Amino acid sequence: MEPVGLFYGSTYGMTEKVADKIKKAFGKSAKIDIFNLKDTSVEEMKKYTNLIFGTSAWGIGEMQDDWERFIDNLPEVDFSTRKLALFGLGDQKEYPESFVDGLGTLYCRLPEKSAVVGYWPVEGYDYYFSLAEKDGKFVGLVIDEHHQKDLTDKRVKAWVAQLKKEFV
Repeated sequence: MEPVGLFYGSTYGMTEKVADKIKKAFGKSAKIDIFNLKDTSVEEMKKYTNLIFGTSAWGIGEMQDDWERFIDNLPEVDFSTRKLALFGLGDQKEYPESFVDGLGTLYCRLPEKSAVVGYWPVEGYDYYFSLAEKDGKFVGLVIDEHHQKDLTDKRVKAWVAQLKKEFV
């Protein structure tokens, strides 16, 4: 597998912690480089064939602030030659009507959606609506650290096993 560039936005550290768990789940033999979005550039993204983007949701489904500032740079990346996986954090009990909408907004703003891999089942979550749900699946791994923290490690491990098959 080619090296992976993992880019995340994290205000209070929860998304960063999940990014670290994802890196660990790939194992020591995989080369996973992690970048905090506020400290990186689109040029860093261009160095990777395999990419992972992570975001949390804010307010009523907005993307994390660093993604809001960075998102307009994504058309500079040629996604036609890359694989991209997404993960998002949300709170299904407090925001069931906009659960992980930050992830859905990130997906919607991607210039090339055919590059996306790592779709995730909606089973096991309790919400009314999510912009991150497309064709009966989430557009990426969904984590609820507020109400399902005990499932995070299991979900990360299963998702990474899936990505190892989908990445080149």
